[in-house]
Amino acid sequence: MSRTRIAAVIAKELREYRRNRLLVGSMTVYPALFTALPIATFFARQPSVASAALTNHIGLSLLYLLIVPVVVPATIAGFAIAGEREAGTLEPFLTTPIRPEEILIGKATAIAMPALAVAYGVYGLFLLAVELFAHPFVASAVFHSNQVLAQPVFIPLLAAWAIWVGIAISTRVGDVRVAQQLTVLGSLPPAAITALMGFGFIHLTLTLAVILGAALLAVDLAGWRLVATLFNRERLITGTTPRHTRRHAAPNSR
Repeated sequence: MSRTRIAAVIAKELREYRRNRLLVGSMTVYPALFTALPIATFFARQPSVASAALTNHIGLSLLYLLIVPVVVPATIAGFAIAGEREAGTLEPFLTTPIRPEEILIGKATAIAMPALAVAYGVYGLFLLAVELFAHPFVASAVFHSNQVLAQPVFIPLLAAWAIWVGIAISTRVGDVRVAQQLTVLGSLPPAAITALMGFGFIHLTLTLAVILGAALLAVDLAGWRLVATLFNRERLITGTTPRHTRRHAAPNSR
């Protein structure tokens, strides 16, 4: 694979994202919403609440933040193939000498760059707000919780899952909005596990975080392999799966 060609694909994708107002708006509105919700509800709590209630509230606030690395890449990934197909730029792009795996890696990297930047930016903004404005007792509880320590690990893992699901769906669906909606739904299973941890149904420990992280990493690698098999140049151009025909010998004439 050529790094130069992959870099060219990344640059092309990022230029298209900047031109698309819908994608730019999604990368702005969704993070702002899921940042405002935990901050607004978090600071409404009194520092005298019970320890268990405070722990659950911290988990719920961090759960809002984990929605960002699912929704943002899902929105972009749904556009990856379906958007180009609608714009009529997919076929000329696929007829270039760039290899399919280079296109796939370039598109996935271009999706991950803004998605991770937004997700980590929102996470850092939340921690900064807690440090500056929360009661010292509440801030101490936040920074010493296991969820805060596990958050930076789960952000890229959840984003990777959303990216592979989104690209896989985008190769099969012709409408961008349908692809984006299906991608969000397909990204819910890993997010459901984090929700159970956020609501306290699963007590997060260091060992459990390592196990869940390793399992999600394995799922992400499996997703990469699946998407690589679906990303067939001929099928994406023609809309049909290539078939290999066999020649049958003509029956002997009598």
